[in-house]
Amino acid sequence: MIKKILVANRGEIAVRVMRSCYEMGIRTVAVYSEADRTCRHVLYADEAECIGPASSRDSYLCMDRILAAAKKHGAEAIHPGYGFLSENAEFASRCRDEGLVFIGPEPDTIIRMGDKIQARATMIAAGVPVIPGVCEKLNSPSDVVEACNGLGYPVIIKAARGGGGKGMRVARDASEVVRMYEDARSEALSSFGDDTVYIEKYMENPHHIEFQILGDRQGNVIHLFDRECSVQRRHQKIVEESPSPFLDSDLRRRMGEAAVTAAKYVGYEGAGTVEFLVDKDRNFYFLEMNTRLQVEHPVTEEVCGIDLVKQQILIADGQGLAYAQEDVKQRGCAIECRICAEDTDNGFRPSPGLIRQLTEPQGQGIRIDSAAYQGYEMPMYYDPMIGKLIVWAARREYAIERMRRALYEYKMTGLMTNIRYLRHLIDAPQFKEGVYDTSFTEQNQERLKKRKGYHNESEDIAAIAAYIDYLMNFEENSSDEKDESALSRWRAFGLQKGVLRV
Repeated sequence: MIKKILVANRGEIAVRVMRSCYEMGIRTVAVYSEADRTCRHVLYADEAECIGPASSRDSYLCMDRILAAAKKHGAEAIHPGYGFLSENAEFASRCRDEGLVFIGPEPDTIIRMGDKIQARATMIAAGVPVIPGVCEKLNSPSDVVEACNGLGYPVIIKAARGGGGKGMRVARDASEVVRMYEDARSEALSSFGDDTVYIEKYMENPHHIEFQILGDRQGNVIHLFDRECSVQRRHQKIVEESPSPFLDSDLRRRMGEAAVTAAKYVGYEGAGTVEFLVDKDRNFYFLEMNTRLQVEHPVTEEVCGIDLVKQQILIADGQGLAYAQEDVKQRGCAIECRICAEDTDNGFRPSPGLIRQLTEPQGQGIRIDSAAYQGYEMPMYYDPMIGKLIVWAARREYAIERMRRALYEYKMTGLMTNIRYLRHLIDAPQFKEGVYDTSFTEQNQERLKKRKGYHNESEDIAAIAAYIDYLMNFEENSSDEKDESALSRWRAFGLQKGVLRV
């Protein structure tokens, strides 16, 4: 059994991996940049190693430094988390060359499914439905225009090695094609180091539904059912849930079988995700395969009762799957909200800063995957996600009620967050009724951004004023000699008996 793992990542996902390792009796090694010296994953690990300055290129993306840290600390395996080097075939190969276990699929599988053009061709060969498109590499604007005219509009131009909504542009007619092509290439190059793009027929307002899969080295593959990921902004997921309220039992079965077929065809090992788009007539099409753990994996863990990180480690250690397909059941409903340091009133710009006060929700059916703590300063160099709030309940309507309560309890000062935005989202009729698709946030822009109308905003203001009062009075209240004539800050802030006077 693997006894020590280096986690080649940071923040929330690094802590998540380390928690499972601790339960398994496996020691952990954290790597961190100079900007992350006080990050929770550094404090949580058994050992830690600084691997460079704040820039990801010089730290979390630097293979040489990560591999040197693993050898220095005697790690036997490396868990890449998600993002950074998690889908980098060269890194997976170098781990194996250095005698380290890479906790993920084989490098050839990463290459095959990481290139979206090659992945499309592979799925066509496997017999999995694929969105109509152009698989060939397009080398010039004239090639793109000709291909788009042949497909018919609208079309979507996508980065071949893309992800996270980057390097994607929609062209609705011929006049937009060249501009969208150049924009997609430019963003693809800056984000992924490769400006190769391809074209698919753009599906209007589909459902984005993915299936979690597990495969072992003995050729066994199972799926752990579906996640609905249609609540997105600019192709980036905001809220995920399982099971999807859109699927019926027959469609769920057929999509699960297609996901397993896809994984078996490429000899998949470890935890991965097969993503589909589903149109209004319930026709489904392969979108992509993610050869890593997903951000939204906790909703699957909550409804299936299976620790995916532990399964990744056991599979990487050569053990066969602990579950057959008939052993896996969906139980209840789980919903995840991504909590981000963002200014939702100004284009969702990142809002790094010091977390001065933090109150996290508690109670039955609540899980928080986060690396944040009171006094932690969110750095400006990385993704703005603070953490993930996950709730579980026996029925979907109860899970929505629980998420509503949890977001009400979530309090954070010192930086701007998207919590208020998420509160409005959960309250939206389309979401409550489970009849939303990928157009949901665009159709509800005004509702989601409104500042007034939520019942606890006065309570938030009072809480902030009370905290200021506490800070202003801290020194005099802790002194042995108290000035009885001192003016109460509650009165100074217009507060009386804890109620804001407006």
